[in-house]
Amino acid sequence: MTGRYAIRSGNATVPLGEGVYGLVQWEVTMAEMLSDRGYATGMFGKWHLGRTKGRFPIDQGFDEWYGIPNSTDESVYSSVEGFAESNLPETFVMEGYKGKTPKKVRPYRLDYRPLIDRDLTDKAKAFMEKSVDKKKPFFVYLPYTATHFPTMPHPDFKDKSGNGLWADLLMQIDSYTGELIDKIDELGVADNTIFIFTADNGPEANQAGGTNFTVEAAFHGSAGPWRGTLFTGFEGALRVPFVIRWPNKIPAGKSSDEIVHAMDLYPTLAKLTGATVPNDRVIDGIDVSDFMLGKKEESGREGFIVYMGNSIFGVKWRNWKLHFKEQEAWNSEMNTYTMPRIYNLYTDPQERDNVLFPNTWVPKAALKQLVEHKISLQQHAPIKAGQVDPYLPK
Repeated sequence: MTGRYAIRSGNATVPLGEGVYGLVQWEVTMAEMLSDRGYATGMFGKWHLGRTKGRFPIDQGFDEWYGIPNSTDESVYSSVEGFAESNLPETFVMEGYKGKTPKKVRPYRLDYRPLIDRDLTDKAKAFMEKSVDKKKPFFVYLPYTATHFPTMPHPDFKDKSGNGLWADLLMQIDSYTGELIDKIDELGVADNTIFIFTADNGPEANQAGGTNFTVEAAFHGSAGPWRGTLFTGFEGALRVPFVIRWPNKIPAGKSSDEIVHAMDLYPTLAKLTGATVPNDRVIDGIDVSDFMLGKKEESGREGFIVYMGNSIFGVKWRNWKLHFKEQEAWNSEMNTYTMPRIYNLYTDPQERDNVLFPNTWVPKAALKQLVEHKISLQQHAPIKAGQVDPYLPK
């Protein structure tokens, strides 16, 4: 949303308690950037960048929002032992419009868990239709809740795959994505619409505990040949699908193994839409528009810093990974190394064979980006987690 490492905005972690968190008003989101360019901006789904006044999507550049402020695992709260006696507030599905206080629509409970993504899809389609009717360009951000715990496909898709709940859910996402593409085609704006399908992390590694928790939970997914899951620094956590469609602009059917980071979308979409990137702060994303358009074979990105929360776990550079810390899963033992472990991802995609020797040249090449990153953090101090507004950097 900002084109910046999460550490810079104080959002590298989300507090487990009820404290204030999220983006300060000083940050300029992708929605604000495109809104300034004249786009109608709609968000439908999970936000997780603030749940208090001034920090909802409609406070950060979106004209309208329907969805949940936090994570979808909170839908189980009312069904688990002890929550009713905790006096904690329930999570609500919310709806809001720019300039107004968002309203609570309904409690986010297990009865609505399988249904919400159907509604998100319908609302996104309606938003696109409304924008086209008004002859206004639109930006839709649609972060589905689907693949997060608990895995509960819509009744229309349950048991339809013949391969379990997870496969049912993948069918559902594929179907909804197809509806969105069909709607763009139907509206006659396909040639002028950039459609991106991507994700923010690999599969979860959670296990539901407790004898009275009755929701079916087949929610692992698979990282294919890669090691690791969400909350690790391995490739299984970092690699996600990225598919983009822009007829007659982006070559169809082309694939690439070049590195592109999610934060690269910020300056890239700015370039493609004629929007303005703020010049008074560090932007970590790079413009990869020429790569996307097929004008260059290389993305221009050679690597990135691998964060887990506020902690640097490693560095990726070309086909190499350097690990300073390793954790098999969020609840497993942490290993910290005095010398980095080095993996060649071409020959060792599972990241198990440390080849520091004879490849001690790799850190010399790979760590330049880490040095530059740390210097930038010294020069531009990160915003503290829980920072209240108004905020201006020193």
